[in-house]
Amino acid sequence: MVLNTRTSKDLNLDSSKGAINTANSPHVKLKSLNIGDCQWTDGFWADKFKVAEEVMVPYMGEVLKGDTGHALNNFKFAAGLKEGKHKGTNWHDGDFYKWMEAATYVYAINKDEKITNELDGLIEIIGKAQQDNGYLQTQIQLTKAEPFSERRYHEMYNSGHLYIAACIYYRVTGKTNFLDIAIKHADNLYVAFQPQPKELARFGFNQVQIMGLVELYRTTKDKRYLELAEIFINMRGKSKVKPDPTVRFNQIGDMTQERTPLRESDEAVGHAVLALYYYAGAADVYAETGEKALIDALDKIWGNIVDKKMFVTGACGQKHHGGSSNRDFVHEAFTIDYEMHNAHAYNETCANLCNAMFNYRMLGVKGESKHADIMELVLYNSALSGISLEGNTYFYTNPLRRTKGHKMGVTDYPGRVSYIPCFCCPPNLVRTIVKSSAWAYSLSENGVAVNLYGGNKLDTKLIDGSTIRLKQETNYPWEGNIKITIDACKKDTFDILLRIPDWADSSKIMVNGKTANTKAKPGNFAIINRKWQKGDVISLNLPMDIKLLEGNPLIEEVRNQATIKRGPVVYCVESPDLPKDTDILDVYLPIKSELTATYKPDLLGGVTAISGNVKLRKDDKKGMYRELSDLKWKNHKAQFVPYFAWSNRGESEMSVWLPLILE
Repeated sequence: MVLNTRTSKDLNLDSSKGAINTANSPHVKLKSLNIGDCQWTDGFWADKFKVAEEVMVPYMGEVLKGDTGHALNNFKFAAGLKEGKHKGTNWHDGDFYKWMEAATYVYAINKDEKITNELDGLIEIIGKAQQDNGYLQTQIQLTKAEPFSERRYHEMYNSGHLYIAACIYYRVTGKTNFLDIAIKHADNLYVAFQPQPKELARFGFNQVQIMGLVELYRTTKDKRYLELAEIFINMRGKSKVKPDPTVRFNQIGDMTQERTPLRESDEAVGHAVLALYYYAGAADVYAETGEKALIDALDKIWGNIVDKKMFVTGACGQKHHGGSSNRDFVHEAFTIDYEMHNAHAYNETCANLCNAMFNYRMLGVKGESKHADIMELVLYNSALSGISLEGNTYFYTNPLRRTKGHKMGVTDYPGRVSYIPCFCCPPNLVRTIVKSSAWAYSLSENGVAVNLYGGNKLDTKLIDGSTIRLKQETNYPWEGNIKITIDACKKDTFDILLRIPDWADSSKIMVNGKTANTKAKPGNFAIINRKWQKGDVISLNLPMDIKLLEGNPLIEEVRNQATIKRGPVVYCVESPDLPKDTDILDVYLPIKSELTATYKPDLLGGVTAISGNVKLRKDDKKGMYRELSDLKWKNHKAQFVPYFAWSNRGESEMSVWLPLILE
């Protein structure tokens, strides 16, 4: 056994504090803020943060530290502090690290020392569980399995989340206790994988370690971690697509993105979570190396996802089981283009969140607002649908239609549940909610870009070191009026970039009550360049029209159907808003239905609902087929609610897409 004694004291640590820290990344156009520089103050995301602070994070912590979630027990067992056997999934360590990361983001805002006192105690236990050579994986240590013997043990997933959580903890607190564990661990990983032994050529599986290694490189400036991250990218697609001792039969080919080397890829393939973590990690590597082949491939993959495989809610992962375009078996996965089911849509919450993570990174390196559009689409729809309004029950899958008795598999539940044995999604979602303010703005070459809208305050420094303070006031996404006030800034000319969403036709921008001399083109940043001064006010009006959307005609399952979207929010019809015993499949939407939007403070925590006439089909006949002449219709004034808020009034049926009717 090779002992590993190197610590953070032996390295030149970076002082930048971005959640995805691109402050010094050479190939990034829009750079990160320090954690805490932007804080939600009121409105939609401030309310979500409050629920996360008061319920989501504390509740999840109690679950994972107790005998239900048993994650902490595993570390205590491995540390010799308690007797017992490993419980939970092979990736349970990583889920615990994600929760610790979420708790750290909360501390960054509220500065409650109880949080860091508890986390320091947990870090001490984790440190005791770590082996002298740096290896740390409770599922391996407690079952006496051979390290790096089989990729289904998810050692790379756990490693990546350890590195990320440790970097965040250092950036927020300045403490190196968690970072030292990560450094010791990553040094062990480098020793094992840098020589690229043949028996480990196909070891990568759920490749969070790529993102984690890049963040560790950004924190420590140790180039070996970036080198190792790139090795993990280069390893994929290198080996023949056939089983070997480290690979199970259904984990080959497109399932694990190994049929085609990344630089030759033009399609998103395989397990959606594995794929999107992989693509996000590759974007991180590009941000440091600037390799053209990487970004060219990622651009093509992004286009394939958004134009041919992404759901209207921003969700990803078309099917539970299926085949790729190369006819490889895939699971929880991207399948063939335009195969977009409704009731059978899998859309694991993690995959949806990873889509936002991938797009946040692409936003940074490309500087194009279309990536922030996808971030926003996910956040308001297929991300938040994974957790209840109360913040303590969850969905693993996020179908676009739910009918009576339908179930896809062991991870699909008729209603939200307080604990999912495969617990990867809940902490992933909660850490995204509590760090969302860090995504709200980015730093441009000479200014600041507004990526997300919501009541917030920004107090940061531009790239040249000058101070800028902004205050944003809005009731977005329920209203389209946004007011941004300059509270402090430099005297020289600089840019403020406003994202004009791709759905926002006829947007209007004013500065101090006068029309701004810039175009508000949908799907682009509107750049306002001027000498700003304290008290200047930017007014942005985004038209919040109600729109009926149809799918590409190649999406057979939604042909002659439509969904309702207002601003960034996708709507659905839910059985609590229909007559008793109405089957959700009997609801039809008239093409010329008059739809109206009304904010309802007492509905689902306060949402804008949409109302309009629908047709309810009445048919008493059973069987596969029936004559059209047997159908009877009834008019009904229906209420449509935001998709993210469904299943908060008990078990229910729901549909995002509704068949159209001419009447």
